Amino acid sequence: MIRKLKSNKRFEITLLLILMTLFCFSLSLFRYYISETKVFLFLNWNLFLAWIPFFISSFLVIFKIRSKLSLVVAIAVWIVFFPNSPYILTDLFHLKSRNAIPIWYDLVVILSYAWTGLFCGFVSLLDIEKLLSDYFKPRIINFLTFSFLFIASFGVYLGRFLRWNSWDILSNPFGLFNDIAVRIIYPMDYTKTWGVTVLMGVMLNFMYFMMKSVNNLNREVIVIKN
Repeated sequence: MIRKLKSNKRFEITLLLILMTLFCFSLSLFRYYISETKVFLFLNWNLFLAWIPFFISSFLVIFKIRSKLSLVVAIAVWIVFFPNSPYILTDLFHLKSRNAIPIWYDLVVILSYAWTGLFCGFVSLLDIEKLLSDYFKPRIINFLTFSFLFIASFGVYLGRFLRWNSWDILSNPFGLFNDIAVRIIYPMDYTKTWGVTVLMGVMLNFMYFMMKSVNNLNREVIVIKN
């Protein structure tokens, strides 16, 4: 597996994500040890869910899955879990002063988990773009990326405010579909839904394309040096 990661130039980023995840875990454990409260232990589960899109896209890239049907199915599953990556950003709602632990420590805890989860999602999105590049032109891929990030924002709303999760697409599909459909059919009755979706979608698009621009800039620097 390590050999496959190195051959696909994924070893460094995977190692960094693992180390960052361990750092996050140690922060929550230390907090639990000092305060004897389980306040932020749930972040470990949220981060595990945020890793799933990265697992899916990594599998597709490492094992060079090229079957169109397999890609369609895998990307459909990936879209279901992709909102879990930016979702941890909304766990900042839990930030408040508590007697046992200073608020600055809790801020570092939440931001560490949020950044790790978000980065897992962004790397997986880069993977999906790479896979789609064999079938679509850059403009279409950019449009799909733009759409994926807004879909993720809508998913974040469903999770944070309506308390749906990715598994509910199997356990309660009709209830989930009803909540989605009613907001699409009567958008003016759910301004909060679309306010959150649009603003967070714009933010995620800026964050992702800025990260991608930095990545492209680094490639240009390497080419110039060579």
